[in-house]
Amino acid sequence: MNITVWNEFRHEKKNQTVADIYPDGIHQVLASFLKTEGTTVRTATLDEAEHGLTDDVLNNTDVLLWWGHVAHDEVSDEIVQKVQQRVLDGMGLIVLHSGHFSKIFKQLMGTSCDLKWREAGEKERLWVIDPAHPIAEGIGEYFELEQEEMYGEHFDIPAPDELVFMSWFQGGEVFRSGVTYKRGNGKIFYFRPGHETHPTYYNKNVQRVIQNAVKWAAPVKRERPVYGNAQPIETLKGE
Repeated sequence: MNITVWNEFRHEKKNQTVADIYPDGIHQVLASFLKTEGTTVRTATLDEAEHGLTDDVLNNTDVLLWWGHVAHDEVSDEIVQKVQQRVLDGMGLIVLHSGHFSKIFKQLMGTSCDLKWREAGEKERLWVIDPAHPIAEGIGEYFELEQEEMYGEHFDIPAPDELVFMSWFQGGEVFRSGVTYKRGNGKIFYFRPGHETHPTYYNKNVQRVIQNAVKWAAPVKRERPVYGNAQPIETLKGE
């Protein structure tokens, strides 16, 4: 499997707290636990040419992970269109944390993807809503993150195909924190945890969920359906 981890890579360069947690960037931590036998993991960042997502990279990516926050508007619309087409063609997409507001996620969802939020370093408890789902494999009834940013409902997304995780926060809010969608031939998973000032991506449960999600989102080996005007398969009456 060929995996590409995309990160805007801005906080790590400007915020010392983030740099201390992720000195080589969030993308490098994500890539480090996704590297297993039989996988090739590359990284790409916003300030690279074509944001690191050249045609060659995209055409050779089975699953793309996306982390963005402060620079969503700097992502080229042309690149967004190319990523969307690759998802429709079968590439898996894992959208992480504040990537809910990325151009690509909003375009694929067709909604504002807005939500409530609060930076208070409060406890998050993630409940497994669908224990039979492969993304939840190896996860108990719930797991906790001692400090995270709060995201709260209403989360303006379409009704998910599947709800895998639901979060509760110390301040009382709840949030649909692990949801799946299908678009064209591609599969999409949004996973909420991952605020840059907390070491969330070092958490073993978070890592397990993302590893499971990558396997789940891997492309199915088939061509997209053919659309448009179609010739009859059977002989039509009167021919």
